[in-house]
Amino acid sequence: MDRIRIIGGNELKGIIPISGAKNAALPLMIASLLTSDTLTLENVPHLADVEQLIRILGNHGVDISVNGRRERQGEGYSRTVHFTCRTIVDTTAPYELVSKMRASFWVIGPLLAREGHARVSLPGGCAIGTRPVDLFIEGLTALGASMEIDGGYINATAPKGGLIGARYTFPKVSVGATHVMLMAAALARGTTVIGNAAREPEVVDLADCLNAMGAKISGAGTSTITIEGVTSLSGARHRVLPDRIETGTYAMAVAMTGGDVTLEGTRADLLETALEAIRRSGADVTSTATGIRVVRNGGSIKPVDVVTDPFPGFPTDLQAQFMALMTRSTGVSHITETIFENRFMHVQELARLGAKISLSGQTAKIEGVERLRGAPVMATDLRASVSLVIAGLAAEGETMVNRVYHLDRGFERLEEKLTRCGAVVERVSD
Repeated sequence: MDRIRIIGGNELKGIIPISGAKNAALPLMIASLLTSDTLTLENVPHLADVEQLIRILGNHGVDISVNGRRERQGEGYSRTVHFTCRTIVDTTAPYELVSKMRASFWVIGPLLAREGHARVSLPGGCAIGTRPVDLFIEGLTALGASMEIDGGYINATAPKGGLIGARYTFPKVSVGATHVMLMAAALARGTTVIGNAAREPEVVDLADCLNAMGAKISGAGTSTITIEGVTSLSGARHRVLPDRIETGTYAMAVAMTGGDVTLEGTRADLLETALEAIRRSGADVTSTATGIRVVRNGGSIKPVDVVTDPFPGFPTDLQAQFMALMTRSTGVSHITETIFENRFMHVQELARLGAKISLSGQTAKIEGVERLRGAPVMATDLRASVSLVIAGLAAEGETMVNRVYHLDRGFERLEEKLTRCGAVVERVSD
């Protein structure tokens, strides 16, 4: 099993190209099930989760091809991938596939909209919380679908003539359920109005792509989205937006180690709340013609309190990384997690590096320390694993991060990007 070895202490200086967003690419790929034409996606990151979804979509009949050449973007690379689903050959998403990645459950929306029925395995829990699918079920039921749970599967059937537009307000904000409702309602009869919809940039990206395919969606990016159903969707070409979580992660790494790095190909408007927290910690963060520049030269790291919230609030997917940054602050900071239960498993691993963190319910109290010391640590999930990398970059001596397959799910060529900016990071294979 691969591990990541880090020798800490180096400042980061240079350019880091930001990849396409995994959290945008996955629903965009699933949207290919809605049309028999070709959907071409540019800037698709090469990640384990993307490759897994490619296999899942192939099971449903999607033909997938990747351009032979790789497109230059700064010092990094992106891929253009073509998805063509002439015919859906299987409307069942089996447990052995869905259990490997929760986002694959989202196929229930387009399968139901296009074919009128779907049999999709319940995804179960995960390391950072249960994340139940009741919001998905309630939303699709509002569109007229009958939903039956049998043997760990949801058997979904649309009424004769297809799904029917309706008004539905989510009892709580859910990005995944908003994605599914957008895809399902795009082919429903009549108008659908979604209340308390997720406002995340990835939702806007999906709506933009669906509109390019012929959908009629307005209001994406606000809490109320209106979808006028159409009879069919066509193919389109769409570029995946930059990964705001990768952007924030590397920005926090620079704030942690010191240095001067330009994050190329990204946009500040995707994560203003997180960037403001980084500024308050003592780093300079400015937009440039090509992306975002992050600088911290010699100044101390100041303590900052944050509370995770749905967009435009502080992202839960940057909580662990910001906690790593706060371990070296000059005072006491607090981080409150409001999105997922059980998302503080990185605390005990950061403590192995010398961090002083105590928990009270969903709030972590971080007492900044003068130095961290390298040690072997264990990754528990995607975002927790990269928080350990950030801490290791600033720790004295060697840090060995185990279970790096988590990193491969969401960070494209992490070692390469950091090494080019002066970090001592290498992958070690047993």
